[in-house]
Amino acid sequence: MTKKVNRYFGGFTEKQAKWLNQMAAEGWRLIRTGKMAYEFESCDPGEYQYAVEFIADKSQKNAEDYKSFLEGCGYEVWYKNANLSYSIGKVRWRPWAEADAQITTSWTTYNKELLIVEKENDGKPFELHTTAADRIGFLKKWRNVWLSYTAMFFLMGGLFLLQTPIASAVLGGLGLLSLMPAVLYQVQIGKLRKEKDIDN
Repeated sequence: MTKKVNRYFGGFTEKQAKWLNQMAAEGWRLIRTGKMAYEFESCDPGEYQYAVEFIADKSQKNAEDYKSFLEGCGYEVWYKNANLSYSIGKVRWRPWAEADAQITTSWTTYNKELLIVEKENDGKPFELHTTAADRIGFLKKWRNVWLSYTAMFFLMGGLFLLQTPIASAVLGGLGLLSLMPAVLYQVQIGKLRKEKDIDN
């Protein structure tokens, strides 16, 4: 028996992983993904576990190598989009990505920003980032994404300041909103660094 569910999580990887694990706990195993669609087949409740990894900072080669590495570890892996763009020929600049991944297109890594990783449930928590250093690196990626949005909104708000103060205020507000997740990620990074110093 199969079923299809339409959901959109954007870049909220933890929320997406939590939902996929709830579906698995109810006896549904992921078999296919689309832009918004998730297709499941029935399985024993709790038979599988899921993690979602953000890879938009990687070049196409590094993303494919990482996916192959995870598959070599025995995991099932799917690419997933964080955007809802249906256009062909899309080009995007990612200033926070690796040097050879800053320009992305629909032929490379655009709409392949995430990996959904599945493993059989062995009773242990499923974490792709098990060390403090790995976790800090993961959080830095997200912090840098939000900081780039913050900088973009503030820059655009500054450019519109004299011409249209209302647009400038809206863009400044968006800049402040996008700064909040960056600050939250930085707080988490600080906590992990303290824990790492205590452990060492």
